[in-house]
Amino acid sequence: MDVTYKSHLKHPVFKVLSQFATEQQLDVYVIGGWVRDLLMGRPSNDIDILVLGDGAALAKACAQILRVKKVTVFKNFGTAHFRYKDLDVEFVGARKESYSPDSRKPQTSSGSLQDDQNRRDFTINSIAISLRKETYGQLIDPFNGRADLDKGLIRTPLDPIITFNDDPLRMLRAIRFATRFDFEIAANSLEAMKSQAERLQILSLERITDELNKIILTKQPSRGFKLLQATGLLDYFFPELLALQGVETREGKAHKDNFYHTLEVLDNIAQHTDNLWLRWAAILHDIAKPPTKRFDPQVGWTFHGHEELGAKMVPRIFKRLRLPLDQQMKYVQKLVRLHLRPIALVKGSVTDTAIRRLLHEAGDDIDDLMLLCNADITSKNEFKVKRYKQNFELVAEKLKQVDEKDRVRNFQPPVSGQLIMDTYQIGPCAEIGQIKSHIKDAILEGIIANDYSQAVQEMLRFGATLGLKVQRTPHLPE
Repeated sequence: MDVTYKSHLKHPVFKVLSQFATEQQLDVYVIGGWVRDLLMGRPSNDIDILVLGDGAALAKACAQILRVKKVTVFKNFGTAHFRYKDLDVEFVGARKESYSPDSRKPQTSSGSLQDDQNRRDFTINSIAISLRKETYGQLIDPFNGRADLDKGLIRTPLDPIITFNDDPLRMLRAIRFATRFDFEIAANSLEAMKSQAERLQILSLERITDELNKIILTKQPSRGFKLLQATGLLDYFFPELLALQGVETREGKAHKDNFYHTLEVLDNIAQHTDNLWLRWAAILHDIAKPPTKRFDPQVGWTFHGHEELGAKMVPRIFKRLRLPLDQQMKYVQKLVRLHLRPIALVKGSVTDTAIRRLLHEAGDDIDDLMLLCNADITSKNEFKVKRYKQNFELVAEKLKQVDEKDRVRNFQPPVSGQLIMDTYQIGPCAEIGQIKSHIKDAILEGIIANDYSQAVQEMLRFGATLGLKVQRTPHLPE
């Protein structure tokens, strides 16, 4: 018996399960991710309990002893779950599985511990620890998963071709674990993934995107995307990103590989934020470069308008990948559309007018936009990168100064449509929109301050040029 693992099983859940298992003569184990994380020295609050018997019955019995009121039973999957203090505890009866070619949902039947470990995705997730009193804390590791943890290796318990053919989601999980833990994927597993890539087509895009988001949220997500590309998996759900790959040279002028540039930007921004949607903005910021690519003999390769077209592509990509089509999508769309604006300020003169317009359009997302644009500064020329970043700091300081002075972030023109109608005694019409737009532009251009009195005076002046006559003089503060 390995006393090291016994000493880690002090949580009341383990004590209760051990007592009940011993009394009822049940074989009960903790298995999977909790054991893996324990061996890696990582914290984990998700416990998978395996019983040679009825998982739901064990969950209910354990919950009663622990005074847990709610137990959720999933009859179709033969599992049960409850939450106890800081832990999510899931129960399942040991089973063996068989698959049909057109589905990743297996036919299951009761099985032994070995059957259950055989069906697991990777050796590092197949390790079990016994909870029976006689063998409490003993490690059961038939596939040498502990050794694979030491080697940093993702490997399937059985033939990887069969493993991935049965459930192609495991290919994405392999890449996710390799990216998360900075592990290597076994050579035969990588080859199996290439041969089974088309099996992704039987998966729902919701499941694919769920794994993709987990990859995106890792410390160095580029590693996951490179594996997705190398195995051919990316072709089946994200062709727009794959289209960025490659370098074309004409008349001695070449553009950079925008696929690898995008991954570099993603890694850069991952160092500063866990915001999933800001990371998605990094992934999509150059997504429209392939359709906007042109060659100009005078200047070389251009991608004019890729920010606008990219913003238009965002909803289509989000819809296909079953990503939310609400504020998160609009946020990503905005950042894609604006991602060149701060760079343009770095290259040119930083005028108050340009700063005001950028603040107005970016609103409360200005800091995230600046983070994205800073991450977008990639070059092998260290001097060039340093110079850009220094200029970027000047732009950031100018943004702060103008924002404090002019208050144009998310502002609405001080003159309302109702005030315009009351002043000229008119109903809804085009002139109201013209006046409001003119006042907004006057504020952004610095012609007038973001101030009610000045805005009213400008309304009266501009209204006269439109042929409008004042019927009711608006009140102005003393």
